[in-house]
Amino acid sequence: MEDETIAGTVQALTAHIAINVRSVKESTEFYRKMLGSDPVKTRNGYAKFNIHNPPLNLTLNEAPFDGKGALSHLGIQVASTEDVAKVKQRWQAEGLTIRDEMQTDCCYAVQDKSWVTDPDGNEWEVFVVLEDNLPAKAGSEQPACCVMPSAPLTISR
Repeated sequence: MEDETIAGTVQALTAHIAINVRSVKESTEFYRKMLGSDPVKTRNGYAKFNIHNPPLNLTLNEAPFDGKGALSHLGIQVASTEDVAKVKQRWQAEGLTIRDEMQTDCCYAVQDKSWVTDPDGNEWEVFVVLEDNLPAKAGSEQPACCVMPSAPLTISR
C-alpha cells in the first residue's frame, strides 16, 4: 500500500510554525541559541527563521496574551541518542536550561530526549525513538504523552 498523505503528490518544502510571543526581541535571542541560526528577517514585532536541518520555517509574532497557550509542545526528532546529545551540548554551550528524560516511556514508545523552554513557556524537545508501538499496559492507563514531569529528572545548564 502506498503512503497516503493529505498532500498527495505535492512536494512539501518545509514545515511552518508561527508562534505568538510576548517579546520578539527576547524570543529571537532564545531561538537563535536553540536553533543555532540567526533570523533571516526581522521587523517590528516579527522575526522569521529558515532552518535547513530540520527543514523549518519558524515565525515569531509579537502579541499580548495571558498565561500559556493551548500548544502542547514542539519537537525535533533525530536519528540517535548521540544526536540528542549533540543538540543538548550545543544548547548547553548557549546557556539554555535543559531537562533530560532518558529511556522514558512516552506516547507508547521508549525515547531519549532533552527539553528547553522558550521565554513564553513553549516547550521544545529533541528526541529519538528507541522502541516504538508499545502495547498499552494492562490494568493502567498510559500516562499523558510528553507531559513535562513536575520534578525534572535532570536539569543542566
